Amino acid sequence: MQHVVVSYTSYVDLFASLIFLYIPSSLSQYSTFKTHTHFTPIFHSLFLFKTKKHQLKSLSHPNTHIKLESHINSKFPLFFSSFKANQVSPFTSKQTVTTINWPQFEHISMASSAATGNICLKPKFSVSTSSSSIDLGSVSSSIPLKRSTTTKPYISCSIQTPSIIHLPKQSPPSYTPSPTPASKPVTKKTQTQQWNPFQRAVAMALDVAENALVSHERQHPLPKTADPSVQISGNFAPVPEQPVKHRLPVIGSIPDCIQGVYVRNGANPLHEPVAGHHFFDGDGMVHAVQFKNGSASYACRFTETNRFVQERDLGRPVFPKAIGELHGHSGIARLFLFYARGLCGLIDPSHGTGVANAGLVYFNGHLLAMSEDDLPYHVRITPSGDLKTVGRYDFDGQLKSTMIAHPKVDPETGDFFALSYDVIQKPYLKYFRISPDGKKSPNVEIPVDGPTMMHDFAITENFVVIPDQQVVFKLPEMIHGGSPVVYDKNKMARFGILNKNAKDATQIRWVEAPDCFCFHLWNAWEEPETDEVVVIGSCMTPPDSIFNECEENLKSVLSEIRLNLKTGKSKRRAIISDSEQVNLEAGMVNRNLLGRKTKFAYLALAEPWPKVSGFAKVDLSTGEVKKYIYGDRRYGGEPLFFPKNPNAENEDDGYILAFVHDEKAWESELQIVNAKNLQLEATVKLPSRVPYGFHGTFISSKDLEKQA
Repeated sequence: MQHVVVSYTSYVDLFASLIFLYIPSSLSQYSTFKTHTHFTPIFHSLFLFKTKKHQLKSLSHPNTHIKLESHINSKFPLFFSSFKANQVSPFTSKQTVTTINWPQFEHISMASSAATGNICLKPKFSVSTSSSSIDLGSVSSSIPLKRSTTTKPYISCSIQTPSIIHLPKQSPPSYTPSPTPASKPVTKKTQTQQWNPFQRAVAMALDVAENALVSHERQHPLPKTADPSVQISGNFAPVPEQPVKHRLPVIGSIPDCIQGVYVRNGANPLHEPVAGHHFFDGDGMVHAVQFKNGSASYACRFTETNRFVQERDLGRPVFPKAIGELHGHSGIARLFLFYARGLCGLIDPSHGTGVANAGLVYFNGHLLAMSEDDLPYHVRITPSGDLKTVGRYDFDGQLKSTMIAHPKVDPETGDFFALSYDVIQKPYLKYFRISPDGKKSPNVEIPVDGPTMMHDFAITENFVVIPDQQVVFKLPEMIHGGSPVVYDKNKMARFGILNKNAKDATQIRWVEAPDCFCFHLWNAWEEPETDEVVVIGSCMTPPDSIFNECEENLKSVLSEIRLNLKTGKSKRRAIISDSEQVNLEAGMVNRNLLGRKTKFAYLALAEPWPKVSGFAKVDLSTGEVKKYIYGDRRYGGEPLFFPKNPNAENEDDGYILAFVHDEKAWESELQIVNAKNLQLEATVKLPSRVPYGFHGTFISSKDLEKQA
């Protein structure tokens, strides 16, 4: 065993140099690039080297490896010292190399001198002569998180939880996805076995740097909003996939009208986090309960996104986590590692980087799993009630950009409405609609001053209601050590009212709504007699408390916001009286009345935050609140309203479906509650734990017959 002291800046120089080899040998581009970096000597030498070797077309050419080795060895002798210790060169051809287990480093100490930035690492190389293949093992496992032997902690709130993480051993899915041409997931063979020697060397260098970065991060406490021991503790922790289980035990009687599948999305990280992690960062997993003639079955499966497939095949996380990791200087470093791997062909982010863990919608024969950082993914429900990822879905080539996780389907016309936002470049926000037969309208560019968090929006009979609020993206904040998601107190919150069929945004009407941030909007409708659009949403304070740590307790106040189209003014009132005020988040109205005036909303009682102790049926006109509580140390999530009949005379004629977890018995179930009188009708006992999650929908048996 040999100890090697590695300079952190040496690796940064190396990565910058390796990336520069891919930059065209243009003096103008080189001059521009070197102006913005402090690696000028290294870049200058590489610029000359690349110019001289411009005729080398492929990095896989043997001569290229020899020349690259000679050049980089002269500039980075320390990088090659680790290979010399084992008499192996990273640029040696595959045929002459015995098995190299991917180097795993045990962190020894962090040098205290900020001037040198030295990190002491112990390399562990295992060389075998039994095979000529190269094993690219997981480096992430070299720095495990601390675990506790406790399996059923009592946790009143995840913010108060001890450092306990229940991360089950994940097994590869038992089925092979059938991706659409748009999906093109990268397989293990294309990612590892076809890497050339240059790529293998780059991969090793990048992995060494990532280990050094993680070691550095471990020296500083993480904020609660990025601490895995907080964010995925207790029943927020992930579970393995569960193949379909039939004939589940049922207490009570499942109503005859409930025929179909209830599906709910959630975040479920495949791999144990090695650094920061926010609950929203986890891989998407869909939980499904199918109802057939009074019996029920259950299954849960990962949504096999492009990101998920690559990380599963590599055996570790390699894509950056948008909230848990991308903050401060370490976030910039992670972006650098990510783009370096992409440029060198070690990963392929070109077919999406999203996790598809937030929303679910059924439209035009497709169940779509969504997160706003990617296109949706098509998930098929099999006849047995199992789930299978079909692939990334772009509406037959019509959708070219990301889509938010809360699209709306008009219950009368069947039209599909959505937004797409960009945090990097203009246009920052676009609106589009899709007809019931799947034809997409041209994008309508919405004029906003900068990239803004647009998690949700609303529709009315004739308009779309677009929130332009005070939680914004400011990527330069990372340079100053902060989060790119910030609350801009100097910005005026407003709502844009646009005709559903608008071809451009020239007729959009903006109505200011001071200090209003609604993460979710439950419904909206028009009141022509007063020239107002009424919006129902939960106003959250502090606005960015979900993303950034703060001392102030979060409040989510169910509110009525009246937007006057004539005066351009707004009025806002809390629907529930101060004496009965509770945090209400995650829920819905009767979907058959979406965009029309509704009397009731069914919302999660988010107390103690962020857990859900029950749900509330709220009269939106009187503020009357009726609560259904799950019981002692029993918590759930979003309540789903299932209408008995689309043409029912009473708006609340239906049932509430909700997953509930018993933290004492450590068991999960699905409860079916009568929406009119809030009496429990049936309980379906589930074969495995269901973590707390996000949003769901119900697909009728008739709609299932029309699946694409």
